[in-house]
Amino acid sequence: MSSTIIVSNRLPINISIEQDKIIYQQSIGGLATGLKSFHEDENSLWVGWNGLNTEEVPEALEKTITDELKTKYNCAPVLLTQDDIENYYLGFCNKTIWPLFHYFQNTTVFDPHLWESYKLVNQKFYNTLIKLIKKGDTVWIHDYQLFLLPQLLREYDSTLTIGFFLHIPFPSYELFRQLPWREEILWGLTGSDLIGFHTFDYARHFISSIRRILSLDAKGQNFFYKDRTILVDVFPMGIDYDKFSTAINNKDIQHANIEYAVKTRGNQVVLSVDRLDYTKGIPERLKAVDLFYTNNPNYLEKVTFIMIVAPSRADVDTYMSLLKEIEELVSHTNGKHGTIGWTPIMFFYKPFPFSELVSLYNLADVLLVTPLRDGMNLVAKEYIASRPDKLGTLILSETAGAASELGEALIVNPNDLEMISQQLKVALEMPKREQIERNTILHKRLKRYNIFFWASEFMRKLQSIHLRHTTIKSILLANKEESKFLSDYKKASKRLLFFDYDGTLVQFNNSPLKAVPDAELKQYLTHLSTDPKNCLSVVSGRQKDFLEEHFGPYNVNLIANHGLSFKEPNKDWIETEIVHNEWQSEIRPIMQLFTDNTPGSFIEEKTFSLAWHYRRCDPDLSSLRLNELRETLLDLTGTMNLSIMDGNKVLEIKDSSVNKGKGIQPLLIKNSSVDFVMAIGDDHTDEDMFQILDETDYSIKIGTGKTSAKFHLPDAASFRSLLGKMIK
Repeated sequence: MSSTIIVSNRLPINISIEQDKIIYQQSIGGLATGLKSFHEDENSLWVGWNGLNTEEVPEALEKTITDELKTKYNCAPVLLTQDDIENYYLGFCNKTIWPLFHYFQNTTVFDPHLWESYKLVNQKFYNTLIKLIKKGDTVWIHDYQLFLLPQLLREYDSTLTIGFFLHIPFPSYELFRQLPWREEILWGLTGSDLIGFHTFDYARHFISSIRRILSLDAKGQNFFYKDRTILVDVFPMGIDYDKFSTAINNKDIQHANIEYAVKTRGNQVVLSVDRLDYTKGIPERLKAVDLFYTNNPNYLEKVTFIMIVAPSRADVDTYMSLLKEIEELVSHTNGKHGTIGWTPIMFFYKPFPFSELVSLYNLADVLLVTPLRDGMNLVAKEYIASRPDKLGTLILSETAGAASELGEALIVNPNDLEMISQQLKVALEMPKREQIERNTILHKRLKRYNIFFWASEFMRKLQSIHLRHTTIKSILLANKEESKFLSDYKKASKRLLFFDYDGTLVQFNNSPLKAVPDAELKQYLTHLSTDPKNCLSVVSGRQKDFLEEHFGPYNVNLIANHGLSFKEPNKDWIETEIVHNEWQSEIRPIMQLFTDNTPGSFIEEKTFSLAWHYRRCDPDLSSLRLNELRETLLDLTGTMNLSIMDGNKVLEIKDSSVNKGKGIQPLLIKNSSVDFVMAIGDDHTDEDMFQILDETDYSIKIGTGKTSAKFHLPDAASFRSLLGKMIK
């Protein structure tokens, strides 16, 4: 039986040794919580560093710790030395990756010695894992400390299903390219089947780096390497919503609420909760609070700011300098605005237990979260979930990953002190009705997409990739495979047939828009469409008028505009999705510019899409222009619900909610009892059809290349030959 192996830098167990006694304490962090159900499975194992370096563990206890971790906690430790910790973790991870990926390139250290240590520790994780994994296992690797591990495991065993999730931002290409070991890190990640990020921006930056640095072919959210399709997707991490939303019922929390209310004298409270880190924007936040009090003297002695900073990396000079700066800013603001009976800022440099933290969440009228850069920021979500009364206002930095989900919050630029000061006033004065309206929406979202949903959704997507065997290799439909196909077709009592048009039913020529059905094709269509066993559909990117003109006389379903428009024989057209095309006015001039500079190319305008055709262009020039246009469109449409698709000598940009898979789905549902299903097409737009078919159905790609189709034919002429055999 296959197993699930979770791999992270640290185990979900904290270990300490006191007078030769081993003390184990389970982590209550978000990752440990989210993966709990998978980890508790008897066929699961968590692999990671145990938190102790080998020099501080007595030899007599080393085996005991390993055995007890396995039997009691289902964990396996990776043993690291003090040198590993200093050079790999405190070194490369925290001096190179962490600052660079958080856009602090001026503090980034590029040290080959630290890089060698990073490679060595990734190798140590690999050496531990190969003693534990077996063929067919699923491995889920977490975070930036283990970028090289996926490819190491892939080379060891190609049957593994490997997922990777990055919990911090992935920077823009221009920033990432500064890393001397950029290629090695990207190659390391290509061992994955699925690579997950918190936000679409991070995923987009990663795909851009893959394309530009490794020159790998990428289409949409997929890129291709060594005959493997690797999916890049977005999974915003959630919280244990129920834990926070019901915490108010705890008597300890209720008691703490009263205690903190007394300490703040019933004032309105603004809360800030962070780990000590230069990415959190704490000095800037304090300056904004000072500005707020300066601009709003009427709030003096009426609003108390509580700042909690949890200690972190106390042995690193940069962090100690940051702490000193924070303390000086707190002292400055308190001295400037404080009175005998009131302190503007209550500053705590210590970790708070869960009960006290939730009490403060309940007490605070405003939560101020303004990191300069943050992968997600779960504190923002915890605050909302901890307020079952739906009151309270969240002010959130636009550069926190959570901002992409929590749009109902007051979104600010963390560097704009005036803006933060103004939004503090807005938050403190926001009517309760508006607070409830905003937070009700947030509660619904956080309850649905909680930490458990996050983990299960990633694993579901990973397993679906495994079921498709990841390495997509279609079979040539010839000889015995063709004989079986024809046999299955002949003996079927009810058949569903989905035919793409351009490049499938008709050959492309120098003017693809002028390609129309010839006499032979018309003869075949007449025979197929009048067979009572057949339900035939033409599925095309062409528009409605074209399909109706050339296929209206036949007893066929017409699916136009890549699935947007549907028509049954002798019935009116219906639209399957509500789409908007206002975006075309913004995109069209860009595409026209490339058309003007690429002789032979032209733009085809459709109801919901724009297509740039380059079949008649010089191949070298069109290849150059194609990459430039694709990159330009990717940058321009990053925040739009648009997809960019490469077809057969055409680049098309369309509304993401429309695809051929959705277009044929109603017919699949309506005809669920059929005993023969076939879908055939020649380009990327047809992959959506192939992907929703069952394993027993016939999905056929015209031409070779990466595909989800089970079979392929060399060209449209081969399909024409097959059609002839089908009607005999």
